[in-house]
Amino acid sequence: MWLAAAATPPPAESTQQAIGYPSLFLLVLIGALVPVVPTGALVSSAAVVAFHQTAPFSLALVFVTASLAAFLGDIALYWLGRRGMGSKNGSRWLEAIRSRAPEERLAQAQERLAEHGVAVLVLSRLMPAGRIPVMLACLVAKWPMRRFARGNFPACLAWAVTYQLIGILGGSLFNEPWEGVVAAVALTLVISAAPGVWRRVRAAR
Repeated sequence: MWLAAAATPPPAESTQQAIGYPSLFLLVLIGALVPVVPTGALVSSAAVVAFHQTAPFSLALVFVTASLAAFLGDIALYWLGRRGMGSKNGSRWLEAIRSRAPEERLAQAQERLAEHGVAVLVLSRLMPAGRIPVMLACLVAKWPMRRFARGNFPACLAWAVTYQLIGILGGSLFNEPWEGVVAAVALTLVISAAPGVWRRVRAAR
């Protein structure tokens, strides 16, 4: 009987959870270190799938997994940036951060950081492409790791909640999970692209 039970394949939801949560954690962690992975879309998609599952606490597990991975990824990237700031030759991680923070946006981030302090970290996580300029501003201001972590923790929680709500909205509009995933990803991409489009329109004017 034990052999037969071991040979029986697990239910579909159990398989999805066993693969999905570690994959979500790894991808969000990588996305925090290499800011080209659409981590918001990943969280929204995972929230859609969790919304359609019958297992309890699925949405809570998505929230914990995404926020923890984002926090650890940010901390790791900040630590690498601090090492680059202290090195004579810098580092490729510091150069990657600088390449994604134009001078104008860095100056704005430094001004807001000086005025509002830790609260700017929360807003930077919610604004598309706002995280890296603020992180670089913290590095330039020589914030210690403890201060950055204290501000970044609620920022990651707010970020995870926001994109999870987008996924829940997409999941509630459609009966099929794949339809909700498409809707959530499309909405996430629109939100991410909107600030860049608005800046181009203002520059053209």
